[in-house]
Amino acid sequence: MRKTTLLACAAMAMSVAATGSVVAETPTMYVGAYGGSTEKLMKSKIIPAFQAQNDVKIVYVPGNSTDTLAKLQAQKSKQELDVVFLDDGPMYQAVAIGFCAPIQDAAIMNDIYDIAKMGTDKAIGVGFVVTGIAYNKEMFAKKGWAAPNSWENLTDKKFKGKLVVPPINNTYGLHALIMMAKLRGGGETNIDPGFTAFIDEVGPNVLTFEPSSGKMSELFQSGEIALSIWGSGRLKSLADTGFPGDFAYPKEGGVALMVATCPVVDSDVADLSQKFVQFVLTPEVQVMLAEAQGWGPTNKTTQLSKELGDKLPYGPEKIGNLIAVDWDVINPNRGAWTKRWNRTVER
Repeated sequence: MRKTTLLACAAMAMSVAATGSVVAETPTMYVGAYGGSTEKLMKSKIIPAFQAQNDVKIVYVPGNSTDTLAKLQAQKSKQELDVVFLDDGPMYQAVAIGFCAPIQDAAIMNDIYDIAKMGTDKAIGVGFVVTGIAYNKEMFAKKGWAAPNSWENLTDKKFKGKLVVPPINNTYGLHALIMMAKLRGGGETNIDPGFTAFIDEVGPNVLTFEPSSGKMSELFQSGEIALSIWGSGRLKSLADTGFPGDFAYPKEGGVALMVATCPVVDSDVADLSQKFVQFVLTPEVQVMLAEAQGWGPTNKTTQLSKELGDKLPYGPEKIGNLIAVDWDVINPNRGAWTKRWNRTVER
């Protein structure tokens, strides 16, 4: 009887040990990133490829940058997310608050454009989107207009009622405000000239200050607008539907809007989190992101077809002309600027 009991106990112990071994060998990593087409690409291609190379289960937690940053804040005492993807503005906030762990040095980091290193070792850009001028090239041709090539085009009176600029709680609109400030002698630390330019010169041309990309697409497709301040990736998605749209990089410089990633502090799968960050920077994954999302590669060794490369912020010349805004100045002031915008520009 005692032998039977001992054998049973031994069997139970072996079972528990085996179960514990399985759990230990298959850790779970939580990735917080965008929904929609990004989630589809991650789940269908990127995550399966990473899981095949590493013994890990990845749980994808979709949400826009604001949602994901809010999750980090809510879980501050005990983070559940291990890796996050955010727009560069919110990412600078995440770094400043202390949510991002230092990124391990690796050979692949030598292949990343300097602008994508974001001036920190705690976050890195995985894709470039550019804020510039989207336009209906068919409408421009019919009216005999030259293609837009400058931020100053926003002030041209021939575009009255044919221009859309997003509000500044949208990054595209914020970039436009900063660029107009720069063109009038100001910038992030002196935003007043930008507000004056929008009130007196740009605003009278604006049909609507539209934040929704879906509505922006509708306005283009209905022929109500000729041009807008928008992102290169958004325009590519619209053009892929057959719309005769094109994207202009202003001669003063397009503004870099990076999709960035960071490993989260206190992760219980820290090594795997670091590996995942490195994985999304590989040329193979960078091509996937370019083809599906319209994100320009931050890895300068990535090779794109000429047709795709022409549509994206791609290559040393285009990347070298990008303007990076100072989020350390912007983030503390953005709330006050938005209130001022609502009171004076969109009144």
